[in-house]
Amino acid sequence: MMQNTFSKGVLPTIAFAFVTLFALVRLAEAVEIQRVTSPQGIEAWLVEDHTVPIIAVNFSFDGGSSQDPAGKEGLTRLLAATLDEGAGDLSSEEFQAKLEELAISIGFSTGKDRFYGSLRTLTSTLPEAGDLLALAVNTPRFDEAPIERMKTRLETRARRSETDPNAIAGRSLAAAMFGDHTYARPTLGTAVTIGALTADDLNAQHGRLLAKQGLTIGVVGAIDAKTLEPLLDKVFAGLPESGDLKAVAELTPTAGDEIAEELAVPQTTILVALPGLKRDDPDYQAAYVMNHILGGGSFTSWMYQEVREKRGLSYGANTSLSPYRHTGLLIGSAATKAERAGETVSVMLDQFRRMADEGPTDDELRRAKQFITGSYALRFDSSGKIARQLVALQNAELGIDYFDRRNSEIDAVTLEDVRRVAKRLLAEQAPTVVTVGPKQG
Repeated sequence: MMQNTFSKGVLPTIAFAFVTLFALVRLAEAVEIQRVTSPQGIEAWLVEDHTVPIIAVNFSFDGGSSQDPAGKEGLTRLLAATLDEGAGDLSSEEFQAKLEELAISIGFSTGKDRFYGSLRTLTSTLPEAGDLLALAVNTPRFDEAPIERMKTRLETRARRSETDPNAIAGRSLAAAMFGDHTYARPTLGTAVTIGALTADDLNAQHGRLLAKQGLTIGVVGAIDAKTLEPLLDKVFAGLPESGDLKAVAELTPTAGDEIAEELAVPQTTILVALPGLKRDDPDYQAAYVMNHILGGGSFTSWMYQEVREKRGLSYGANTSLSPYRHTGLLIGSAATKAERAGETVSVMLDQFRRMADEGPTDDELRRAKQFITGSYALRFDSSGKIARQLVALQNAELGIDYFDRRNSEIDAVTLEDVRRVAKRLLAEQAPTVVTVGPKQG
């Protein structure tokens, strides 16, 4: 799922290097997660690490761009861009000056289903960082000048996306597979919808999304539970108990369409997609291993070998699982010379059929599981990545012990599991195929 983060402030690079090294060591020893609850009932998951004086806080709220009202697409993205552009008594310039002066980073972003925030600070500036984050979360100003500045930035990006082949392909795929569901609406919005947004719209969306119900928080760094508790209350206890979220319907994507978008660019962009799995599906880990072999494993995957190495059709070809809260997709992608687009699509579809009909070998399964478990530490090479993982675990309801269980769950995937889920995902219907590039024939 794609997100846009508006992060301000810079922390010392050398400190992050130390955090990177330590995080990898700690993972090997098993990360110890504490469940911390503040006096006013705000819960966070904490990984304490006093090796360097840095604290990373990540958090998320229920409801993302899927909560944009019809005709106001891009509203939640604009909210992410403006929350720290002035808050409380501080104008945008004053707020940003304090972040820079104190080497504090505050950022916000959005996905389809959740709204995200982050804080990075040194322990010496934690009180000031907590104050600034509390202002941004609770009392953003939404002054006219910064709103217009951020709207202009997003409008420019939206206009560029109108001629970007990857963006065009993504929109076409979403329209074909999601229909009139809210997931089909562009998270970025359009130049027209962004241009019409107002401070009143932002205030209303802030009230709908930022609430204690559905709030998840992950904290990593040089802070103990006793110090964290008042910070949690300072930032989050003043929020309303619940927001005002509209229900989002469950969705079974529609597959089988063939869509060709004409665009005068050097190459043709290709997307091949089928309905996938949500993260809580019992088959998800088996599907994750299957996808690694099919196209997620970079140089070793079937897609890469067949499309690039054997035929030289593309610099790369891959597949990925895209789980949303209310649906999921399995997407293959590549880019190739226009005159070889049909051949490339055919080879990609052949790999889908091959996986559904034959499945991988025992050796391919063994090597895939070995790589997936061995590379897991790369997700924990900074305090910020660990904090994001803590939030992701809570959002997916995977349990506080998931770090300890995850590799054993991958190891437990059998050849029969992979073949079963391959048939489930790849054998039932034809994929949706989207091509964006020069006119053919």
